Amino acid sequence: MKPALLLLAPVCLLLHTPAHAINAKYAQQLERSGCTQVSEAQGCDITKSKAENAKAGFGSAPLEAPGVATPYAGQWVARSDAGATVATIRIDAKEKVWVNGKPVKAKRSDGALVFRVGTVTYTIQGDRRLKGEDGWMDHDAGTKGLIVSE
Repeated sequence: MKPALLLLAPVCLLLHTPAHAINAKYAQQLERSGCTQVSEAQGCDITKSKAENAKAGFGSAPLEAPGVATPYAGQWVARSDAGATVATIRIDAKEKVWVNGKPVKAKRSDGALVFRVGTVTYTIQGDRRLKGEDGWMDHDAGTKGLIVSE
């Protein structure tokens, strides 16, 4: 009985000790960068500042400097697979969005600007290094296509 207890006691002690997933330096990097462990896995760079990561679409910038353009700003065209224009999109520096000349509400989601007109959802990525990620989808018709910058 005593040998079993002697073997079982250390195992029980190990099971009850707290586990620390991250060290202090890593926690400081996450805090400085505005990233979380989840957003880091999605591309948030812990070596950059909060403002730089916010510009890439991760989190929000504490205070954006005047004159800093949003990566979404500009003229965009949503095209079908056949190349036909589905919609023309304009986004200003304050991320106000117009689709075919009509204003629509947009929100940021996972580093992208997402907005909807009827059954069509448009998604424009904030990280301009990602190619072919900007797109639209008509949930009613089941069609989709790419959005390209003009």
